[in-house]
Amino acid sequence: IESLLSAVIADSMSGDRHKSNTELVAQGAANIASVMFGGIAATGAIARTATNIKAKAFSPVSGIMHAVWLALFLAILAPFIVKVPLAVLSGVLMVIAWNMSEIRHIRSIMRSPRPDRIVLFVTFTLTVLVDLNFAVQVGISLASILFIAKITNVTEVRESVVDGYDKDATDKKTLPQDTVVYEIMGPLFFGITDKLKDTLKLAKLPPKALILRMRNVPMIDAAGIHAIEELLHGLKSKGVTLILSGVKPEIRHFFDKTGLTERIGEANIVPHIDEAIIRAYEVVGQEAPMCIIR
Repeated sequence: IESLLSAVIADSMSGDRHKSNTELVAQGAANIASVMFGGIAATGAIARTATNIKAKAFSPVSGIMHAVWLALFLAILAPFIVKVPLAVLSGVLMVIAWNMSEIRHIRSIMRSPRPDRIVLFVTFTLTVLVDLNFAVQVGISLASILFIAKITNVTEVRESVVDGYDKDATDKKTLPQDTVVYEIMGPLFFGITDKLKDTLKLAKLPPKALILRMRNVPMIDAAGIHAIEELLHGLKSKGVTLILSGVKPEIRHFFDKTGLTERIGEANIVPHIDEAIIRAYEVVGQEAPMCIIR
């Protein structure tokens, strides 16, 4: 974690971009080789990385030279190094910390929404009071929870809305009787399943067909699939046919693997709203208008 954090800070200071996989593989191989010779596992260090960049270092040779000079100091100058006051070293580290703190970036975050400020404050406080690794873990966890909350609020399950500029808008289509159209806007994951259940539970479902548009659903997880299964079971118990429209191929793949496609029925999962409406006409036993049939 500290190595990747060092790399990110180095990127921001140098304008370069590191390769995370290369860094981790190289460091893992070096640590395995180190312990074979009685060495101690090492990691990238933020302070020394920042110092190298401030000294205009631009290649891996700077890290190698750092190791060489450190070995020479330990072998030759150790009696003199122990006489350097810790207060002096502390002053050097304070200057380095200030230079790598990116005060302007912190100021911009302080003008961001409150959740971002909370993550910054918590991570900063834990870094000082506990340690860096624990602070990063808590910060990532907190940011993930806040992100899930944001996505949950953004995702909507709503009855199809009139939109004169949408060529697929259902207000331009002639729907059969006893049919209603709902649309999911956003990812269908565990944070949104209750919203799906509650919205459709409050709706006055028709006795024949319900079209659920999923063209704006970029991803789905196991909880989302389970929510659709529960919806399907509830509709079947009321004699209502569920028709899915605009399901993306990657989501359809999960439906096939879990057996949901078989339970819904191949004919009830269609790529376009026109085909969904035609299927609804078949379900209710009416003839579809020629304007819909292609």
